Amino acid sequence: MSRQCVIASLVAVSLLAPAARAEVSFGDHVHIGGHDVSHQTFDRHRRAVFYLYDRQPHPAGCAWRRNDDGSQTKVCRYKILH
Repeated sequence: MSRQCVIASLVAVSLLAPAARAEVSFGDHVHIGGHDVSHQTFDRHRRAVFYLYDRQPHPAGCAWRRNDDGSQTKVCRYKILH
């Protein structure tokens, strides 16, 4: 088999593979920027974005936002704790 046939076969097989799904579950004692995010779960319907700032952000804290596809995103703006 030629090298080009092998590469073409690998590309074809990778296109047939199902899309990957991921879920993130934070366990005990998980901190982002010094802030506790323990026991939170996120997937394609419940998403999260964490912004870390050196100074006090405006607005500080977390808020839920609705996306056009029906999912929700938790947007958190944290000051890094030292």
